[in-house]
Amino acid sequence: MQQRWWPTALGLGMACLLSLAWWIWPADPAIAPGGLGAPAAATAGTLRPASLQGTTPDGAASLGALQALPGAGPGGLPYGALRRLFDYYLSTVGELTVEVIAEQIRQELGRTLEPARVDAAKRLLARYLDFKRELFTLEQQFAKQPPADQALRRRFEAMQALRARFFNAEEEQAMFGLDDAADLDALARLDVANHPMLNAEQKRLQLAALDAAMPKALREDREAPRAILQLEEKARSLRAQGGSEDEVYRLRAQTLDPAAAGRLAQVDKEEMAWKARIDHYLVERAGLLRKLGEAPESERSAALNALQQAQFSELERKRLAAYEP
Repeated sequence: MQQRWWPTALGLGMACLLSLAWWIWPADPAIAPGGLGAPAAATAGTLRPASLQGTTPDGAASLGALQALPGAGPGGLPYGALRRLFDYYLSTVGELTVEVIAEQIRQELGRTLEPARVDAAKRLLARYLDFKRELFTLEQQFAKQPPADQALRRRFEAMQALRARFFNAEEEQAMFGLDDAADLDALARLDVANHPMLNAEQKRLQLAALDAAMPKALREDREAPRAILQLEEKARSLRAQGGSEDEVYRLRAQTLDPAAAGRLAQVDKEEMAWKARIDHYLVERAGLLRKLGEAPESERSAALNALQQAQFSELERKRLAAYEP
């Protein structure tokens, strides 16, 4: 079976998760670099994985605004945006081969970066892919070892040591700094939770100290989903009180920004359109089943399948079970 790069979340007790970026490099030779039946350049531009349909590349917007991007390296490369772009495409390993995906990334770099920076970005991509391969091997070694105290910290330190072979300090900080801060914070909380000499009050105080010492960027990153949920609750309340979509847009724009408010408005439109399609389908489904009456199950199944194929794509049909009675 073809595997896909997925980050494995490591449990740290209760709701605390360690965000170590362990990725699975595909073991199937058919999707390893070089395992292609056709030149990558000939296929990369024409293949669009189903999982990326309707999405835009993470990091691409930052790449297109290099001059205004704070934190770009002396060479003019926004390393954080590049890593997000790489991971956006590499999330489709298993649907496409690694080499085809790498060619898609190189094409994206050529479209969005200034020509003088393209070669450097491609070299960074090559190092990133080599790092991922080595990281997969490292993870396999740790997976064979029995669980032990401080095992997570040893894995984290081994990953950092491996990274240092491929990236300089500036690249590491820009590409992985926030992840490292999250991992170190999670490890510290795990140490507190497992400390045998601390009572409940002492643990509470130490966890509070970790909260106070949390870097601003990490705090904002963790609070962002909660802020969005709170904003959407306000939007629902506004609609319930008779507020218009324009008022909802202004509420979102004040909290976020006009571009983000526009994206959320587009999501709302898509959700409304989807709900309307589902309602229409359910009405037709009920009518079809009444018409078929006591027909054999095979006939009923075939008729429902034909109805679904006429109204929904293959990916959409996978979602229908959640709406059917």
